[in-house]
Formats: sequence, C-alpha cells, structure tokens
Amino acid sequence: MPDDWQNGGFGLYIHWPFCAAKCPYCDFNSHVSAHIDQAAWKAAYLKELARVAALTPGRVLGSVFFGGGTPSLMDPDTVAEIIHAVRGYWATANDLEITLEANPGSVEAGRFAAYRAGGVTRISMGIQALNDTDLRRLGRLHNTREALAAFEIARKEFDRVSFDLIYARQDQTLTAWRDELTQALSLAVDHLSLYQLTIEQGTAFGDRYSAGKLRGLPDEDLGADMFALTQDICGANGMPAYEVSNHARDGAWSKHNVMYWRYGDYLGIGPGAHGRITLNGRRFATECPRAPGQWLRMVDNGGAELAPQALSKSDQASEFLLMGLRMRDGIDMTRYAALSGKPLAQDALQDLIGLGMLRQEKSHLVVTDQGFVVLNAVIAKLLEA
Repeated sequence: MPDDWQNGGFGLYIHWPFCAAKCPYCDFNSHVSAHIDQAAWKAAYLKELARVAALTPGRVLGSVFFGGGTPSLMDPDTVAEIIHAVRGYWATANDLEITLEANPGSVEAGRFAAYRAGGVTRISMGIQALNDTDLRRLGRLHNTREALAAFEIARKEFDRVSFDLIYARQDQTLTAWRDELTQALSLAVDHLSLYQLTIEQGTAFGDRYSAGKLRGLPDEDLGADMFALTQDICGANGMPAYEVSNHARDGAWSKHNVMYWRYGDYLGIGPGAHGRITLNGRRFATECPRAPGQWLRMVDNGGAELAPQALSKSDQASEFLLMGLRMRDGIDMTRYAALSGKPLAQDALQDLIGLGMLRQEKSHLVVTDQGFVVLNAVIAKLLEA
C-alpha cells in the first residue's frame, strides 16, 4: 500500500531569512541585516540539499518554493545553483513549478531575467496594497508606481505571475476594496492571494493593537462583507477561489501550495523552515532553528535540523483536515479515516451539514460558501469531536 503522502505529492521549500525592512504585520521568520555573505549562504544551502536528498532517493519532485523573508534579495547565481543541484538530486515532474517570492523594489525587479535564466518558472510578488498611504502604513518600502512597474517586468519575463494583496486594512471601506480588487484583476494576472489582515502577537501591529493604538480596523461584519465581495468579484472575472485565500484562472493554481493543502510530503531547508517527510512508512515533522547564525553553524556541523518529531495517526488526520478543508474541492473522508483509524464523528458532521456549513458528496466533504466565512470554527468543531 503506498504511503499517504503520495496523495499530495512531494515538494521542496527553501527559506531565505533576510528582508530589507521588517513589516509591522509580519510574523514570519525574517531578519534585517546590514551585510549578507551570499557565498556562505549558497554553500550552506547546497550542503543541506545534499543531506536531505540522501534521505529521499527515488522520489519525483513536483515543486520548489523560495520563500522568506525576501528571496529576491538572493543573488541570481545562488538561485540558479540551487536549482541545478535540485535537478541533479531528484527526478522532476514534467511540469515542475519553481516559485520565487519577490518584493517589487526596482533593484529586485531588474533581477527577474536572471532568475528566469536560472530556472525559476513562477514569481509571487508581495504588493499588498495599491495605494501609497496604505503601503506606508503596512511598512512597505515600495510605492504603487514601483509595484506596477515591477509587475509589468515580471509579466514580460515569466508566463506565470502572482501577487498578494491584504484587505480589511485600517480605515478601508467596502467601496475602496471593490475598486482596488477590480484594478488588480485588470492587470492580466493569473493568480491572486488575497489575505484579510490579521493581528499577530509578537509583531509591531500586535503591540500597537494591545496598546489601543491600532485604530480603524474593520469590525467582523465588514470583514465578512469584504470576504464575500472578494468571492463575487473574483468569480465574475474568471478567478474563483480554489482555496480560502487564493484565486486563479484555470490551470494556474500554485502547485506548491496545493501540495501543502493536499497533505503531501515536503522538505524544508533554511532558518525556521518546517517540513513533513515520510521515512520508512513513518511521517515526521521537521523544523530548523530560526536564528540565521545558528542555522549556518548547524549546517557546518552536519545538519541544520532540530530533532524530527514522529507524527501519530491522529496528528496526521488532524493536519490533513486542517489543510484540506481550506480547499474548495474539500477532502476525501476515506483518506481521513485511513489516517485516523476511525471516520469523522457523525454527530458533528451532521450538525454542520444541517447548518449549511458543509456539504457531503459521496465520500467527499466540502466547505460551503457560508462555511468558509467561519472556517476556523467549522474545523474546530470537527476536531473537538
């Protein structure tokens, strides 16, 4: 019987931990550094790739994702050498997707041709807003003009370009979000990631919010209206949601993110990177140390990974549920039962179906439009049961 991960595929995540500035809403593992030894980082990534490749022979790699931080601060030669090494270590899918996250500063935009020549096939841009006032509030270093110019350069170099926007921002009205989203859809993009602003503990926004100094955030009703409007406008423009925050034209889904949501296996390398990997029939959660200096030292000493944690069948079933129900096509309940050793609790399932939050199609379980508005509560009720 094949391992469960094969239902979701196999990918590689590479974390670049550096940014030019720390955004006040960001809780990712990112650091601002005056000097980055690009040669040392390239050598470390290549060494760590060799180590993890030896653990996973014979697999077919479907996607590579350079995330961060700001991976467009990586030297193009570093990216190219990593991609060359990856192709040597694993067989790759014919439609291998290699995504690099980029910020739309003019210096980084000039690197896009070199990234394409090095093997990158897809760019994901962190634009976040299409007006200068909100870009400043979000701590972004680019302005709207620079963002649109960088997007045009990326679109000329790459067949596939995505960008992110954050909504439910301070003082943002429903009409303003409608106008901004309509403008985004007019840019001939094939994929949009549209995230509602969340206030995370440990961030600058989190500190301001706790002190009562982050004013103008929308209430729950306005946030829900913005979410519903997003679904309507994107759907009407041929960009329906395939996941709760991700919209794409036919054939333009992010293969790497779909691998996560379908609970495939993935290797995570770089400071703070996480992974899920099945070895000898057992699935493990992996994690790398967050501090860049510590990660480099551990690579030098033979491997930059904290002790892997074996995942129980119950852990795996819960993770599968958490990830899979984010997708519009839902989950296969027989796969859940195989992971868990038991089916989903019927009482909770029928309650949620009766409330119109879930829909069952034979062995498939799908979240409805109504359910997506309160997705976390839906998943929590299933997990509690």
